[in-house]
Amino acid sequence: MSLHLVFLHGPVAAGKYTVAGELAALTGFELYHNHLVVDEVLRQHPFGTPEFVARRDRLWRDFFAQFPRPDRARLIFTFNPENTVPQAFIDWLFTELPCRGVQLLSIGLTASETAIEERIGSKQRRRFKKLTDVALYRRLRDRGTFASPLIPRTDLLIDTGTAPPGAAARQIAAHFQLTGP
Repeated sequence: MSLHLVFLHGPVAAGKYTVAGELAALTGFELYHNHLVVDEVLRQHPFGTPEFVARRDRLWRDFFAQFPRPDRARLIFTFNPENTVPQAFIDWLFTELPCRGVQLLSIGLTASETAIEERIGSKQRRRFKKLTDVALYRRLRDRGTFASPLIPRTDLLIDTGTAPPGAAARQIAAHFQLTGP
């Protein structure tokens, strides 16, 4: 079996989790939503504190240190760049996994500011304790909060404002020739 990490990245409310769910259903890839770790760490530390940043980084690295393995060889990871994530984590991910024979596919999802702001308050976002306040989003965006860490490369870019989640997932699967189990 080929070893793949689909690294699905993009701004707040670009539809990463929704597209990832569609892609997982289409391909049989396991979905590792970054908010599983974020929500766990939030139970122990306030967002953005040094303790939060260190614990989240450790949990992500521990998870990926075990990838791939026989029962986990095809994975989708959703990621929203924001400045509490150390650049060193992204650099490590893009360097370490390929050294282990993993093909890292970097897919950027984009959407217009209008689409993002319309999606921010969605019920699904509240369920994962995601950013749901448009005014706060605007302040964070204007301060450059989402400008880092930098993603080393993007192999495919999809505008989710024009491509519905199912179509985006099919485009990813076709582009990279990803098939079911």
